[in-house]
Amino acid sequence: MKQVDAVVFDIGNVLLPWAPEAMYDRVVGPARREAFFASVPIMEMNEKVDLGLDIHEMSRGLAADYPDWAAEIHMWADRWIETICPPITQTVNHLRRLKADGVPVLALSNFGDSTFDLVEAQHDFLTLFDLRFISARVGMIKPDPAFYALLEEQSGFDPATLFFIDDRAENIVAASARGWQTHHFADPDALGPHLRELGLSGDGG
Repeated sequence: MKQVDAVVFDIGNVLLPWAPEAMYDRVVGPARREAFFASVPIMEMNEKVDLGLDIHEMSRGLAADYPDWAAEIHMWADRWIETICPPITQTVNHLRRLKADGVPVLALSNFGDSTFDLVEAQHDFLTLFDLRFISARVGMIKPDPAFYALLEEQSGFDPATLFFIDDRAENIVAASARGWQTHHFADPDALGPHLRELGLSGDGG
């Protein structure tokens, strides 16, 4: 059995589902949403927010460039919290159990500064982490190797003893390249058996 000294969680789509498409479908309808995402570089804007730029300033600038889509662009900032779905119960239960068992738990997540404040205000489990590495607050995003290196340096853990849970393949590849143990998160029911194999946690429920 490989040694694990700390568990590193991604947040979006591991603990909290992020579904901007669902919010737009509900508000403007699927056809308008599809045209919006095809016409406006909204995801590129969001990446800049994850790097630390202000979401409202970014949306104002993008709306000036795409005036026909101004309402939808401002919606990204003004109604962002509606893009977050209810927590993934199984994963949250694993986080709570690991914390209760004394296993160090860390967060490594691409997230905006003000948007992280919004979700933290609604979800107390985000305060459980021993250390949180939020991209906007350090100016780096996954899968930049420097972001992973920052966690290693500031946490002091041997990379080979870190167990990382993330939903994006490119982020998993970057962690594996540094010697981290990994779990590519797709099915909430698959995480529990992997944790048990490592001797970490019982059933997350």
